[in-house]
Amino acid sequence: MVNSLVMILSLALIAFIIWWFFGKHEVSQQEAVVRGDHQEIRVSVDGGYIPQTIVLKKGLPATLIFNRKDPSSCLDQVVFSDFGVHEDLPMKKDFPIQFTPEEAGEFGFACGMNMIHGKVIVK
Repeated sequence: MVNSLVMILSLALIAFIIWWFFGKHEVSQQEAVVRGDHQEIRVSVDGGYIPQTIVLKKGLPATLIFNRKDPSSCLDQVVFSDFGVHEDLPMKKDFPIQFTPEEAGEFGFACGMNMIHGKVIVK
């Protein structure tokens, strides 16, 4: 009986590890809302970036409004190296970051420790 239980738990653990490392996990993606000659999107910072992928229009000034809910020191900064942005995020307050994406493509962003990542897609 004990051997069967150990075998079932072992197989369940192996299945979980395979799913965790090789499974296709859904990534949240959202397009910015365009208002006239400006685009805007809200990003929640809570254990990661929500949405994790941000879609922007090329050549249109953008405001990304970050709201940090996670007290982790890793998430107290956000860095968009391709856009020259490196900002400290206050806790539980909206913090706007503005830039104009001039080139189409995919650009990464990360926390100050480069452990938590997100992506900007410019079309």
